[in-house]
Amino acid sequence: MPESSATPGDRRTSYAQAGVDIEAGDRAVGLMREWVEKTRRPEVVGGVGGFAGLFDASALRDYRRPLLATSTDGVGTKVAIAQALDKHDTIGLDLVGMLVDDLVVCGAEPLFLTDYIACGKVVPERIAAIVKGIAEGCVQAGCALVGGETAEHPGLLQPGEYDLAGATTGVVEADDVLGADRVRPGDVAVAMASSGLHSNGFVLVRHVVREAGRTLDEHVDDLGRTLGEELLEPTRVYAKDCLALARGVDVHAMSHITGGGLAANVARVLPAGLELELDRSTWTPPRIFTLVGEWGGVEQLELERTLNMGVGMVALVNPADADAAVGLLAARGIHAWIAGKVLAGEESAHLAGSYGQS
Repeated sequence: MPESSATPGDRRTSYAQAGVDIEAGDRAVGLMREWVEKTRRPEVVGGVGGFAGLFDASALRDYRRPLLATSTDGVGTKVAIAQALDKHDTIGLDLVGMLVDDLVVCGAEPLFLTDYIACGKVVPERIAAIVKGIAEGCVQAGCALVGGETAEHPGLLQPGEYDLAGATTGVVEADDVLGADRVRPGDVAVAMASSGLHSNGFVLVRHVVREAGRTLDEHVDDLGRTLGEELLEPTRVYAKDCLALARGVDVHAMSHITGGGLAANVARVLPAGLELELDRSTWTPPRIFTLVGEWGGVEQLELERTLNMGVGMVALVNPADADAAVGLLAARGIHAWIAGKVLAGEESAHLAGSYGQS
């Protein structure tokens, strides 16, 4: 029979032929299982494979007035760096950092997290590597990875492409919520060092790298490693450190420094009539930040409103506790310093002076 006269019933099409491999997805779940188990908290009910993750909320009876907090986010175009380098075991750490460090600024303890990975083709080993990073981040944050979804989107994403996002839920005692209503004139800003670029501004960074003719595999003497290794440095997970800080000293507010940069994010936790002056001379941004500026001809103010400039988290604390806060964080391996003070003025934050020199 001529091909043109074949009827639809003569053709046999499967889901796999269309581009979705269910068996590969099942293998991916099997490979990731051991990493998910490492995040288990006592409140988790059941295991991997259910339609929904279960978390025993009876522990919340110990709270006088428990408030649930939630946050959702992704890692943006940093995934393009992981894909270009074919290194996928750290990008999950970035996801956790972006989620739980948003959550903890109100004083909430992260309880559990779910993830969503969309890809052009399920490669079980690659998916397992991504989930391994997510699990390691959850362990660092003290929260459980209770569920997730891996979706295969052939035709929408190329076989080597993927994106990931997630959501996390935490709890805080109503009387202990941190925020703008606690901030007072004279409060001191304690800055916590970032591990690098974290997961923001990569549209700008990738544009600069591309236009400057730089390659990810080139060794950059000023960085002491390849450019790709520097760009893929995982986001620092501050959750446990911030909770310890809130328990140990009089913290009034915290700000996670993400998209929008240092000043814009700190301004989000300032009440009307107060401003925060941050002194640039108290720290020296890591070299990657100034290299982006030099390679791309990016003005300082543009860098500052796009990148974290070496500060990943800021705590506004009672001035009497400022030195204790720095010491507590140092004991936990977090480089921290007094970077500014809250003053009477407009509801804003700004940077003064010039950056210190290393």
